[in-house]
Amino acid sequence: MGASINISSIKEQDIIKVLFSENSGIILQAKDSRLEALLKERNIGFHKIGSANTSGVVEINTGSEILDFNINEYRDLWYEKSFLFDQHQTSNNLARERYKNYKNQPLTYSFPAVFNGNKLKFSGIRPQAAILREKGSNSEREMANALFQAGFEVRDVHMTDLINGREDLKDVRFLGAVGGFSNSDVLGSAKGWAGAIRYNEKANKAIMDFFKREDTLSIGICNGCQLFLELDLINPEHENLAKMTYNDSGKHECQFTSVKIQENNSVMMKNLEGANLGVWISHGEGKFNLPMQENDYKIVGKYSYELYPANPNGSHYNAAMIVSEDGRHLATMPHIERSFAAWNWAYYPDDRKDEWSPWAEAFVNARNYLVGPK
Repeated sequence: MGASINISSIKEQDIIKVLFSENSGIILQAKDSRLEALLKERNIGFHKIGSANTSGVVEINTGSEILDFNINEYRDLWYEKSFLFDQHQTSNNLARERYKNYKNQPLTYSFPAVFNGNKLKFSGIRPQAAILREKGSNSEREMANALFQAGFEVRDVHMTDLINGREDLKDVRFLGAVGGFSNSDVLGSAKGWAGAIRYNEKANKAIMDFFKREDTLSIGICNGCQLFLELDLINPEHENLAKMTYNDSGKHECQFTSVKIQENNSVMMKNLEGANLGVWISHGEGKFNLPMQENDYKIVGKYSYELYPANPNGSHYNAAMIVSEDGRHLATMPHIERSFAAWNWAYYPDDRKDEWSPWAEAFVNARNYLVGPK
């Protein structure tokens, strides 16, 4: 972006006083001349000071001289202060990587052909879905909304329900383990949550029986992803098991990035192959530690750029999502449920009028797999 600014019509000749005045004022940008006509009609004084362009330069005409400011150069100058602060907070010299790469990792999307963005409408059977959460979980409402909008009947299942035997998941077809910071991450991300399942007979039986069934699907997102890997639910057949570990930056990362969907066998993601989609991430232990060769894993999604900060955690093979061998159980660090609606995205293409984002397709795919499209 750039701008061509002309302030020669303003009486004040001191450019510093014009550009840095502390008097109140409003700058308006309009597509055409109708705004000018309206202001004149209402007898409201104004100065036409220029227009936006794609030159990458801000040009200011004062009437006596023309000043040019290269946006990339001055943006780096402005960003440098943040970089200097960031160096005190971020490990492995990644503050410098962020400073170098922030302007070289644009959000560019490729939407799947199956997606049209229309309102989701369903009739007939709504399969049972359960939202699994623990003390400190969050995003359960976003997950519930995504599943309900996609055609599921959704119910809330807290860990105490499993531990006390009030819930056994026998009639549940889809299980969603949500994000957050279970038990405040005191023992590490999802470690306490996993322990509450592993070391309680009723809870352990309910979860393991669910994953043994062949008529079920599941998704673990963020904290839920950490839970699935901690319980070895995605690749229990592996000799060297995958784990989630601390971000390379050594700190919590929260940002809007993008993910490319790979060729995959995932029930939820299969028809999104080739898509490149925006998505939220928020985690402190989001690095996929994958000790085996890349082709030993079913990597469904990779961050669109391998370098930090677009890859916020340093995951092996740039992995953002993996799925079980049979494609039914998905573990994803990015929050696709928080990115469900088009307006959830930090940036969405202006030329699209979608109500839902393409991530809605994942939840619709799950519903259709279980009961067939209606």
